[in-house]
Amino acid sequence: MFMRMIYDEGLAQAAYVIGCQRSGEAIVIDPERDVDRYINLARENELRIIAVAETHIHADFVSGSRELAERVGCTVYVSDEGDADWKYQWLDKKTGGGSYEHRLLKDGDSFSIGQIQFRTIHTPGHTPEHIMFLVTDRGGGADEPIAIATGDFVFVGDLGRPDLLETAAGQAGAREPSARRLFRTVRKLDAIPDFVQVWPAHGAGSACGKALGAVPMSTVGYERRFNPAIRAAGDEQGFVDFILSGQPEPPLYFATMKRVNKEGPKVLGKLPTPEQMSPEELRRLDTKASALIDTRPWEAFASGHVPGALSIGLESSFNTDAGSFIAENDAIYLIIEPGLVDRAVRELVRVGLDNIRGWFDASQLELYADGTHALVATAQVDASEAARMMEAEQTQVLDVRRATEFAESRLPGAINIAHTRLASRLEEVPRDARILINCRTGIRSARSAAFLQRQGFQVVNLKGGILAWELETAEH
Repeated sequence: MFMRMIYDEGLAQAAYVIGCQRSGEAIVIDPERDVDRYINLARENELRIIAVAETHIHADFVSGSRELAERVGCTVYVSDEGDADWKYQWLDKKTGGGSYEHRLLKDGDSFSIGQIQFRTIHTPGHTPEHIMFLVTDRGGGADEPIAIATGDFVFVGDLGRPDLLETAAGQAGAREPSARRLFRTVRKLDAIPDFVQVWPAHGAGSACGKALGAVPMSTVGYERRFNPAIRAAGDEQGFVDFILSGQPEPPLYFATMKRVNKEGPKVLGKLPTPEQMSPEELRRLDTKASALIDTRPWEAFASGHVPGALSIGLESSFNTDAGSFIAENDAIYLIIEPGLVDRAVRELVRVGLDNIRGWFDASQLELYADGTHALVATAQVDASEAARMMEAEQTQVLDVRRATEFAESRLPGAINIAHTRLASRLEEVPRDARILINCRTGIRSARSAAFLQRQGFQVVNLKGGILAWELETAEH
């Protein structure tokens, strides 16, 4: 049996290419949208992708299942559990007409790729239709499973959060019933041997849980013994209280992903190929009507940037921040190093931001300025200057950390809006005050400062965040 995890560091997302080397056939479980990576990997290992499967309707990225079915004509395996709101609506909408070759799966259903068997186990809680796949390599003579592709049910050190139906998809009152459903689902692990490996869909950094481990894989036995969420499942109410507490605010784009993945992602055919822009074209760009993403380091951006630009560096949170600050159909332009354009395009389409039209060489940004166009700065202060600002009138502190962080410590008089939800809560930010923005170290506040500056707010970023503030306070 062949198995490779293909991991996206930005979204902490794992897809799996699993192949039978005897038959030369392979399946991809939970693919992202830039599917050429899986096709090339299979080809390099003399495998042909004949199937694609999903554990559930994803909220944190655009699924690549439809794209892969279009590219290679593979069979689609998806859940038929859950009620009418959790059914896939694109399986009969193949480009050019007709249906994709597909099979809808119920609890206990099995299918094979070559001599590798996949048994479906319905695991509701994270979402109502969620399933996982118990994998047995019968071609190697095994009569017991080697692993489970657990999707967003079991992670290393955590379970998939059950609150997203309410906090991301807007289904009021869904949190507690989903948590109780997840409590009952945990018992399904009792029938699975300790030695079975756990192949989860996410790792540390994913917003689909609150305490995911950095180790990519585990075993059922290890998680049964040491996973805090599983260990909390001794009694139902204790589990519900544990699993619902401390969950981070979901990024704003999660609700869009649920809809897109249910109704059917747009088929790309190939990745967008934005054109390089001239200085004249950059000057003509209306940054109120289009999203201009400046990927340079924050200090360079703060010193001088195109008016209305967003500051979103190509760090690990690039797609999450872009999905939180940019609307689904916005035209997107990039200020970026030429060698990073492909990476940025891939990360944007993974969260459904497809309308990428142009890019400008970041090293040539000084050419933007002429007699009528000038770069603008974003104000920053250190902790001592921030203290003086806060003593003056017309200053409002905005803390863009998660609510759990804010509850532990905060600057005096601060209001709290997580940066991934800021675009939906602008009415809570006063327009008649200077907004002093802080996070933990200054990164999330920098992203937020650029976003609010684009919206016309008077903003000042606190360099070094609350850590710098606490150090300054301790020294004085």
